[in-house]
Amino acid sequence: MTANATLCLATVEFLSKHAPFDTMRAEDLTFIAKRLALAYYPEGHIVLEPEMGAPAYFYIVQRGAIRVDGATSGPSQDTHALLEEGECFPIGAASGDRPTVNRYTAAEDTFCYQLASADFHRLLQQSSEFNRFCTAYLATLLGQTHLNMQQSFQQKALEQQGMAASLSRLIRREPITCPPDTSLAEAFTAMHAARAGSMVITEAGVPIGILTQSDLLPRVLLPNTPLDTPISQVMTPSPFTLSEHATAYDATLAMATRGIRHVLAVDGAGRLRGVISERDLFAMQRVGLRELRQRIEHATDLANLVQAGQDLRQLSYNLLAQGLGPEQLTQFVSAMNDCIVRQVIALTLPKHDLHDIQWCWLAFGSEGREEQTFSTDQDNGLVYLSERPDDEIKPTLLAFAAEVVAGLDQCGFPLCQGHIMASNPDLTLSLEAWQRKFSHWISSPDPKALLAATIFFDLRPLAGDESLAQRLTKHLLQHVSSNTMFQHMLAGNALSSHVPLGLVRDFVTETHQGQSGWLDLKKSGARLFVDPARVLALAHGVAATNTLSRLEQAAPKSGIHPDVLHAMLDAFRFIQLLRLRLQQEPHTEKSRANLLRVDELNPLERRMLKESLQQARRLQSHLKTRYSL
Repeated sequence: MTANATLCLATVEFLSKHAPFDTMRAEDLTFIAKRLALAYYPEGHIVLEPEMGAPAYFYIVQRGAIRVDGATSGPSQDTHALLEEGECFPIGAASGDRPTVNRYTAAEDTFCYQLASADFHRLLQQSSEFNRFCTAYLATLLGQTHLNMQQSFQQKALEQQGMAASLSRLIRREPITCPPDTSLAEAFTAMHAARAGSMVITEAGVPIGILTQSDLLPRVLLPNTPLDTPISQVMTPSPFTLSEHATAYDATLAMATRGIRHVLAVDGAGRLRGVISERDLFAMQRVGLRELRQRIEHATDLANLVQAGQDLRQLSYNLLAQGLGPEQLTQFVSAMNDCIVRQVIALTLPKHDLHDIQWCWLAFGSEGREEQTFSTDQDNGLVYLSERPDDEIKPTLLAFAAEVVAGLDQCGFPLCQGHIMASNPDLTLSLEAWQRKFSHWISSPDPKALLAATIFFDLRPLAGDESLAQRLTKHLLQHVSSNTMFQHMLAGNALSSHVPLGLVRDFVTETHQGQSGWLDLKKSGARLFVDPARVLALAHGVAATNTLSRLEQAAPKSGIHPDVLHAMLDAFRFIQLLRLRLQQEPHTEKSRANLLRVDELNPLERRMLKESLQQARRLQSHLKTRYSL
């Protein structure tokens, strides 16, 4: 055996003792071993630092130790870690071909294996085990930062229980149940004895109905219903259920969106485990969800809705302080904003004669994606059907839309500067006209017009006849999934937003009011995920409009590995969390709602923002490859 062959075998033996090499194929280990070079660094020697630019090598500690300055842990701390035998660096910088954010110094006399950058990237492509290791590393760091940020918010609400608690933990006692043939007299006696506010009607342990105290007046007392009537005749059938493993947030969102006061927790077989009431959630959270929703739904004028909107903002801040994740919080904000919009429409509707018109109020943009943050404006439209000609009914619809839009403006939803509102005659259209508009965009796409039109591809019904919106979405998906030229152009538009990472400096920032160092977290952050997710979803016929849902459903069809997908999802959540934190600060001006001072980030947040943007670059690279751009 030659000396080189002996050295190669020794290197393979060394690598096989350490992760991730211990799980890799023999041919991949041989590939590495043949290309590694051994380098010596005396104690105190700087092996790698940001000023050196993108690393020329990927390093594996063979003997000794490497000190990493600024690598880990919590906010505003000068931290360091020690890499010892078999550990690798710099994973993030090597994966992204960018300068490292850390300084790597020999803590003692140290030997490191060096793998050239080109060989490192070849290994990423040919070894799924190595690729998963590097990807999971990034996802873990993002998750760690997310957790740290949540913990900092939780310090503001130490006395409040988290929204992540499972429903099984909230169940305080056995539910009060009865079969469907139980008389009202028997049911009321049992409820009174147990001091329960509800009775669940079950068959073989599975809930089929519920009767609550609030049902007694309209269903029993006022109609003079005889007390020997079976409870099945007055119960609410098919009550809403959630798995006992669902969270308090899931129950809160269900109550907010469905207008219900009780959620039934069930096991895997659908059997009743317990009843969660609004009171249970209020006692846990100390938030006024019930009062807020009632104020919205029973508002008789815009003044009450204006106050409700302000209370919603405060409630959202409280949930953020509890550590509620960005995905759940933006869904919650969107759901409660939906309630306000519907009530404005309900107050306006009696003033306009729309009795013979099928209509649906559409949400576009962030509201259509259920991703509204604390700073948002209006993006809406109307779709309708009527046997009467347009020139007869459109003035009525526009008058209705104009009053709704003005009311929303008063309630804290500013007018859209781009006039993407139902009061715009171009956005109050018949179903056929909307379909023609979509068909024109798809069949004869103009790059500039298409860039402005993408917001309409995130449509969601808010009020009226939802079937009209569903028909419009179906039309959109059918035409896009079969038109590769349109997909190609839509992908090109998605790639027009550049990832703000520089070759030399960490971030490419912009100037605001004469000051440099700002980063727009909407334009140069969230949008980097929103736009590609839209392309992939439309190309694969995914009807979801939420960015995370789009990625989760479209990624497997696009060939994105699950580990890569998880890193991308975490990256988007992190950027959304930064936006929410920025907007909840009381001094934040509206013009700065999404503008971040990069220098104000602590070292860990700065590193995680960079890693998040690397995931955005990875998503864009997937789009470039898919459409040969």
